[in-house]
Amino acid sequence: MTPFLLALALVESSNNPRAIGDDGMSWGLYQIRPVYVEDVNRILGAEEYTHRDAFNPAHAERMVEVYLDHYATPERLGRPVTDEDRARIHNGGPNGWRKTATVGYWAKVRKAME
Repeated sequence: MTPFLLALALVESSNNPRAIGDDGMSWGLYQIRPVYVEDVNRILGAEEYTHRDAFNPAHAERMVEVYLDHYATPERLGRPVTDEDRARIHNGGPNGWRKTATVGYWAKVRKAME
């Protein structure tokens, strides 16, 4: 697990792969929601994951990597991608890097990376 992904896991679930949050909608280390899994499967072009896979650390990490590799690109952002962009996209969706609502989330991830 990279320092960035460890920081996400710490912020999202206190690094607990069995965590359930957001009234039961967000699961696992990275607090993955069903819509996130659907998007990952769409990106992959196959029904590779289910929401239950969010409880498997290796599968959850792969889902986050697929999601961020797809949305956090220089082509989409118009500049080099930073950890801030990646964190804010994870938290706020494909355009989370633009949303002011994700600024506080990035502050938590940045602190967890220190």
